[in-house]
Amino acid sequence: MRSRRSFGRLAAVVFTGAIVFAGCTDNGSDDGQTSGGSEASEASDGGGHGGMEHPMDGGPAPEGMVPAEDPEFPVGTEVTLTADHMEGMEGATATISGAFNTTTYSVSFTPTDGGEPVTDHKWVVHEELENPGEAPLAEGTEVVITADHMTGMEGAEATIDSATEETVYMVDYEADGMMMTNHKWVVESEIEPA
Repeated sequence: MRSRRSFGRLAAVVFTGAIVFAGCTDNGSDDGQTSGGSEASEASDGGGHGGMEHPMDGGPAPEGMVPAEDPEFPVGTEVTLTADHMEGMEGATATISGAFNTTTYSVSFTPTDGGEPVTDHKWVVHEELENPGEAPLAEGTEVVITADHMTGMEGAEATIDSATEETVYMVDYEADGMMMTNHKWVVESEIEPA
């Protein structure tokens, strides 16, 4: 009788331990993933993003961003993208998830993780630069990026290649069977009505 009780207790402890252990494991662990998303996609060479990983969910707009009062494409509008920043982007149908008034920059930088230099990266907004001062910044100005759109971007030293005052948008779109949400950024001239 005593051995049955001991066996029962042992079985209960093993079973409980298995449940606790299973609850502590995470099949969707964040190892090797980029910040802000559960999966990442690789970009094409278009727009200086070659071989870089982007989070599937770009997250919210940076603090201090001013929503556009009367954008050409309001939030919720279905549009066609003409930008080729990433593979599968050009010609994709997208939904506007944010529209903002700010200065938007194309930048060149060397990723902090030792990756290949990125040239003419489109886009980084003024609010994604460390202590940028007054907008717009002049071409050639050296800055530090606080955005984490892709691996090795956050904290990278960059040079301003160009600036635009166009309305800038966050978009949701599907490319290569993957849904990108809050993708940052697309400027107004890179969007057409759907």
